[in-house]
Amino acid sequence: MAQISIKNVSKIYKGGVKAVDDVNLGIENKEFMVLVGPSGCGKSTTLRMVAGLEEISEGSIWIGDRLVNDVPAKDRDIAMVFQNYALYPHMTVYENMSFGLKLRKYPKAEIEKRVNEAAEILGIKKMLARRPKQLSGGERQRVALGRAIVRKPMVFLFDEPLSNLDAKLRVQMRTEIHKLRLRLQTTFIYVTHDQTEALTLGDRICVMKDGKVQQCADPMTIYDKPANKFVSSFIGSPPISFMNGRIIKKERKYFFDEGKFKVKLVEEMYKSIAPYEGKDIVFGIRAEDVYDKLFVSESSPDNTVRAACEVVEPLGSEVYLYLNSGKHTFTARVGAHNRPGVNRDMDVVFDMSKVHFFDPKTEERIS
Repeated sequence: MAQISIKNVSKIYKGGVKAVDDVNLGIENKEFMVLVGPSGCGKSTTLRMVAGLEEISEGSIWIGDRLVNDVPAKDRDIAMVFQNYALYPHMTVYENMSFGLKLRKYPKAEIEKRVNEAAEILGIKKMLARRPKQLSGGERQRVALGRAIVRKPMVFLFDEPLSNLDAKLRVQMRTEIHKLRLRLQTTFIYVTHDQTEALTLGDRICVMKDGKVQQCADPMTIYDKPANKFVSSFIGSPPISFMNGRIIKKERKYFFDEGKFKVKLVEEMYKSIAPYEGKDIVFGIRAEDVYDKLFVSESSPDNTVRAACEVVEPLGSEVYLYLNSGKHTFTARVGAHNRPGVNRDMDVVFDMSKVHFFDPKTEERIS
């Protein structure tokens, strides 16, 4: 069983710099866990501590029922795929993939069997005699994956493996990694700064910031119920739009007053929002929850907002509208044929059942 338990783990460098701060994380057997966050958030350092490439300053890491704090990387039964592929340029693809097995004194027949199996899975069997310089970026990444596969480890660790690839190839390789995961049926920890990779690959996503875990949950929970303002802004494209305002009550109904417009909250929110009556609050709405009123069959003045369309950004299957209320800017994601005039006022409708509210001091989401 390749369960991983990270308990109260911290990494402190000289000078007291805390790269990872009291991380607690349990990863189930055969789970695909994604660590995601901006550069410097501690995700790669956490991965490297699991791999045994960084010493743990505080806490403990368990792989299965074994404490691995002092176990060398080579004895942890893990395989790691790096961002820069880390292939030996003077070796062929076959030699790169088989090198680790040769060091471990595997029989020649077993090495050949494992390399050929991995090459077949990854579609690189015809490239076994080539050297890395003769391969494209995507092909080199497949070789790096193959070198990890032949080990048949308990745990696969990926450190931003697709960041050096172009956009089209990243999409293709995401699909390949997903297929690989289903075929190998083992535990994966995957580090990325790309929220699209996180949402498409992970069984669960661990969002990190400043060395701390902000939220760990399945992708849809992270997206629909972010724990705080940071998580809501980091996950989702285009990013969620924030507006500052106040909660007011009128005739037993609650409204968000932005200054230039007011919108009515849905009744399900009344209980949790009541303590904020008359107080400042942060309002968040995603682009797909803002509609052009011309394309809405039923709307109400209570959730309709007048705004100036400053930029229209067509993206083929959809269009992004960048809008200005006169006090705040926000984004709408609309259909491909919906292209209002630039620098003109338009009415947009908010889906008030999908909005988020955040405490302005703690930045925690008000559920």
